[in-house]
Parts: sequence; C-alpha cells; structure tokens
Amino acid sequence: MRKPHKRPFMIGMAKDIPKYLELVNWIQEQIDTKKLLPGQKLYSENELSEMFGLSRQTVRHAISILEQDHILKRVQGSGTYISENPAENIADRNRIAVIMTYLDGYIFPRTIQSIESTFSEAGYSVQIAFTNNLVNKERTILEDILDKDEVAGVLVEATKSALPNPNMHFYREIDQRRIPVLFINSFYQALPMPHVSINDKEAAKLATRYLIKKGHRRITGIFKLDDGQGHLRYSGFAESLTEAGIIYDEARIMWVDTEDVKNLMKLRDKIRERLAGCSAVVCYNDEVAFGLLKVLKKERISVPEDLSIVSIDDSELAVLGGIKLTSVPYPMERLGEKAARNLLEMIRNPKFDGNYEFDVHVVERDSVKELKS
Repeated sequence: MRKPHKRPFMIGMAKDIPKYLELVNWIQEQIDTKKLLPGQKLYSENELSEMFGLSRQTVRHAISILEQDHILKRVQGSGTYISENPAENIADRNRIAVIMTYLDGYIFPRTIQSIESTFSEAGYSVQIAFTNNLVNKERTILEDILDKDEVAGVLVEATKSALPNPNMHFYREIDQRRIPVLFINSFYQALPMPHVSINDKEAAKLATRYLIKKGHRRITGIFKLDDGQGHLRYSGFAESLTEAGIIYDEARIMWVDTEDVKNLMKLRDKIRERLAGCSAVVCYNDEVAFGLLKVLKKERISVPEDLSIVSIDDSELAVLGGIKLTSVPYPMERLGEKAARNLLEMIRNPKFDGNYEFDVHVVERDSVKELKS
C-alpha cells in the first residue's frame, strides 16, 4: 500500500466537526472510492497520527468507531484491516437459516411448518438444518452459514442450552456481520440475543399450583438437566411450593438428560425410588410424562389413583395413552409464526426488540386426583 503525502487534508478545518470524526469520514471515503479494499490493511496508528497531525488517542478513537460499525477489523498482533464482510447487502438477501434440534415427532413439525410458511409468504427461501441436540452438529451448521455468508437472518433452537457450549464465538461472529439472530424455545444465557418462547418458569408454576389447589403437598418433579427450559421450569416448580409453605425434598427431584428421555424405562429403579411416598409429580414435558406412564404401568402404580401427573406442552402425546394428561399448552403454530415475524422485523429494523414470551394456562384432563382435606 503506497503511503500518501503527509497531511492529505487539514484536520479541524470544518466547523463543529470533531477531529476524530473527520478521520472517520476520510477512511470511509477511501473505502467508498475503492482506494481501500476489503481485506486490505489500514495504515498503522502511528502513520495516521503523523499523516493527519493527530494524537494517538484521537486516531484510536476513530478506529474504534469504525470497528464498532464493522467497517474495520482489528487483528491482535497484526494490525487493522478493512472488513471483508460489509453489512450493507444483508437486507437485500432473500434466504433465512433455520436451525432446529429435531425434525420428527412431538411438537416440532407443526412449529417448523409455521416458520417455513411465514418466511415463504414474506418472499424468503428457508435453509433448514437439524442438530439432533448435538453440539458438534451445531458447530458444523454454523460454520457452513459463516462460510457461505448468504443469509439475511438466523432462527435457531439452542442445543443443550443449560450446558457450557464451545460454539458461542460462531454466534458472535454472525452478530458481528450484522446478521440478526433470534432464538426459539430456549436460548444461551451467555449471548445477549432475543428469544421467542413460552414463559417456562410460569408454566411450571401454574402446573404446581394446580396440584396444590387439588390438595397435594407431597409433590416432586422430573426436569431436563441439559436444556435451559428444564432449569426455568424447576425454578417455577420450587417457587410455587415455597410460596405455598411446602417444604419439598430436594433429594426426590429427578433430573434427566436428552438420552434419558428417549428411554425412561432404563431408569425404572431410580424413578420408583424418587417417587415413593409422593402423591403427585410435575413433568418437564409430555414426552417425559408419556414415558413415565409406561414405567408406572410396569410398577403397577395407577394414575391418578396412586400418583397424579401434570405436564407441559399439551402435545398429541398428552392424549395418546390410556390416561389423558393434564398439561400446560405450547402454542406450536403461533409460536413458530411469531418467531418468524419477529426475525423478519429484526432484518428490516436492527433496533427492533425480538423478545416475546407467550402466556400460559392449564388444560385439565384425567391425570390428577383431587385429595380431600
């Protein structure tokens, strides 16, 4: 890069314009006129200071402003470079990446259909990928999004969101490119990005209060260990019991992970031990409750005569078994549509707050017995 003559223009000549801003404007002009190209190294702070007669502090401030706007990129130990990923074309793209944990069964198909149809109606094509709730698969998908660099936004269901995740830097890189990211169902606490979900804490609070209202006090719970929703639902469960003055036995709370949920029967002994002496249980979701019904049948424990169950999601599984489950609904189609519409608004307006949590209620069925005083 050929060094220009010293002081190519006089900083401070324009009235009421700070010196650092004049340098910002000059660098932007060099980029706009193609005199500085994407990936090209910028002059050093010392060179810019000498060229424009500015203090190092003023030069550093100007560079910082352009770095925040993703026009410049600072590389430690190397220097400052013109960004290779200008953001001005993001709004012109017509493809959206959707990352979900699963494709088949349970609540996912109807939610995904709602997401896809909403984006399609808005003129966007949809690139759908599934992690199977595996961190390594999530990494591969995110790397592909960054390598191709062609999407206008990313709608994603977090993978094992309660656990430390090595993929956070990929999400930050997507954000640095000014590509909006919106989480659905769950989210990562480490990332300040919006999410659309049900109010998970309130869902478990309502489920627990319902049992208390029916006269139950010996209540336990089965919650998901590796998903953030499980922790929020446990929090609502515990809060409801505390508010009612009920001291619960923490040793009886059962935590399960993604693999456990697929086959609760292998935890039969542990389930029998944890539920002994309890009159009711709050289940993380209908999938857990449906698996629990199978275990209880083997153990000859009747629902609701011996044990009452309240679940969350109100999916097809809630009414498939011999016992119809009392459950807190997950609004499958509405939640998918809301998430898609919020991401579209984030693409149009980067300042739009995409956060939204659906209110919850209990659907009563046959799985809860009312206890007499």
